[in-house]
Amino acid sequence: MPDTAPDASRAGFVAIVGKPNVGKSTLLNRLVGQKISIVSSKAQTTRHRIRGILSANGAQFVFVDTPGFQTRHRNALNRAMNRNVVQALAGVDLVFFVVEAGYFDDDDREALAVVPPEIKVVLVINKVDLLADKRRLLPFIDSLRNLREFSEIVPLSAERGHHCEVLVAAAARLLPAGAPLYGEDEITDHSERFLAAEFLREKLFRLLGDELPYGLAVEIERFEIEGELRRVHAAIIVDKAAHKGIVIGKGGGKLKRVASEARVEMEKLFGGKVFLETWVKVRSGWADDERALKSLGYE
Repeated sequence: MPDTAPDASRAGFVAIVGKPNVGKSTLLNRLVGQKISIVSSKAQTTRHRIRGILSANGAQFVFVDTPGFQTRHRNALNRAMNRNVVQALAGVDLVFFVVEAGYFDDDDREALAVVPPEIKVVLVINKVDLLADKRRLLPFIDSLRNLREFSEIVPLSAERGHHCEVLVAAAARLLPAGAPLYGEDEITDHSERFLAAEFLREKLFRLLGDELPYGLAVEIERFEIEGELRRVHAAIIVDKAAHKGIVIGKGGGKLKRVASEARVEMEKLFGGKVFLETWVKVRSGWADDERALKSLGYE
């Protein structure tokens, strides 16, 4: 990341907010410079607040990724995700409100309404690389200016990394003066156990296609560290017995592929070998059961 820090030392919390599937997790990973938040073409893949940390030249940014704000789904899981969004906004210094270039609808408007009026907001217009007619960009920006008083408006492509340095520079100027909140070599405050579950869940979303959209979760039952080796024992929770076979696949092939790809991601981040054992459990109605959600880490 280029030298974008302000003259004085600054540090603060920045929440990344928007409706589902506008690229919030991709943006977080790009800014931090390493994959810590799962990415999928499906909406709703981020269910927890993910805290990423960027320290650069005297400034420290503590990014809080949030689930996409849910306006159409109202089960217990979605209510928990919306609570996560609201809770993430408590005490932050700045919000990146992310929209997709050329698209703004009632779901975007409802997500923006959740941001308290006293918080500074940078409007992040993502996926500009996918806008077929670039002449639409300036009129689109003009159409959004009156939604609220934005501190900055930054068009970019998180996927390609275009103009992300402009966003970092804008955030640096808006953060309060202060000492770093974390060590310079830290990139997240989440445990390896939590990240292991997230990586496994991402592979399930990516490899199952539309067969099993949202009726699954991952529970790490054991996580052991032996020197540089991690032993991870993970249960994949599905809602219906019929879903178990979909996850396992013919001859166990689908589950083996999911586990293999997740293990590779874990080894990259953890910097050591990972032994990953996975199995599938049926827990009917878990996504609409408050007690089940709490046991899986959804508050």
